[in-house]
Amino acid sequence: MPNLSKITCIEDLRVIAQRRVPRMFYDYADSGSYTEGTYRSNTADFQGIKLRQRVAVNMEGRSTRTTMIGQDVAMPVAIAPTGLTGMQHADGEILGARAARAFGIPFTLSTMSICSIEDVAQHVGPGFWFQLYVMRDRDFIERLIDRAKAAGCSALQLTLDLQILGQRHKDIKNGLSSPPKPTLTNLINLATKPHWCLGMLGTKRRSFGNIVGHAKGVGDLSSLSSWTAEQFDPQLNWGDVEWIKKRWGGKLILKGIMDAEDARLAANSGADALIVSNHGGRQLDGAPSSIAALPAIAEAVGKDIEVWMDGGIRSGQDVLKARALGARGTLIGRSFLYGLGAYGEAGVTRALEIIQKELDITMAFCGHTDIDTVDRGILLPGTYPIA
Repeated sequence: MPNLSKITCIEDLRVIAQRRVPRMFYDYADSGSYTEGTYRSNTADFQGIKLRQRVAVNMEGRSTRTTMIGQDVAMPVAIAPTGLTGMQHADGEILGARAARAFGIPFTLSTMSICSIEDVAQHVGPGFWFQLYVMRDRDFIERLIDRAKAAGCSALQLTLDLQILGQRHKDIKNGLSSPPKPTLTNLINLATKPHWCLGMLGTKRRSFGNIVGHAKGVGDLSSLSSWTAEQFDPQLNWGDVEWIKKRWGGKLILKGIMDAEDARLAANSGADALIVSNHGGRQLDGAPSSIAALPAIAEAVGKDIEVWMDGGIRSGQDVLKARALGARGTLIGRSFLYGLGAYGEAGVTRALEIIQKELDITMAFCGHTDIDTVDRGILLPGTYPIA
């Protein structure tokens, strides 16, 4: 276990991850679509929100514990589903799920993960969440849902904003593939990442574990890319949400809500939670930041459905601000990937420690000792978005 006490913020982990992870996979995680304007706004808009400092308040007995869809959590944070996590670090999904389990927060496994549902269940145990993309091959989707049930996943997170793909320039320029193609450029870059290469040599998990060998006509990497390009379903609609809810039968979370009207439809669908999310700025460039969209959505649905948000969270202060503006929970993607790419499981744990400590201390400075009492009264009027 490396001594990570000098790693004091998520930015420290980002810098190390950029140094240790092959360029195409680092860029895959740390990029947005087209001009990357929405990607940058996700983080920048948090910075404009100012906090009200309170003094002479008893700060003893602080707690960041709360619940998300009835599940006890150490803080209002879950790990978001991220594709290709196992390419940031060997066996990345297993390591991330293990760190989240030990810390006491939920982990969400992506459909486009490197480690399969069964792999994660075998090494971590049941109870993690699973994220679903809707594909044209409905038989494959039904079997994927059934596999998540069999693995003991406790919630299904349905992504609604990836019917078609936003273009990410870096992925095209880097020739993104899993595993990397042995081009001269890639080989030169990999030669500078010995720790990553040794990890990959030591694992058999190098492709999309939930798809290869499970989807019809996809037996290896050569057939995977064409299948994926054809399978994302542009016809996805609210009727599909109803069908998936019935097939799943458990807790359902809808991810990708950015409009109050869609939020009301999400609440009416019978889902347990919705996530205000612009896919980390990776889909519609020019959309507002998630934190800017949050207040109107929270007001539109009231208590009819739990409202969460993701996008741009790099600190415990960001979590606190989201909570103040109506998010019962938050999700982190890049913040956890930076930790994973930097130091594997220990890096994920360190990222979570950093966020929780910042959340705990900032909450106290704002005059609160219990995360469930935080509201927009901790924010300086005129500095935060309103509905």
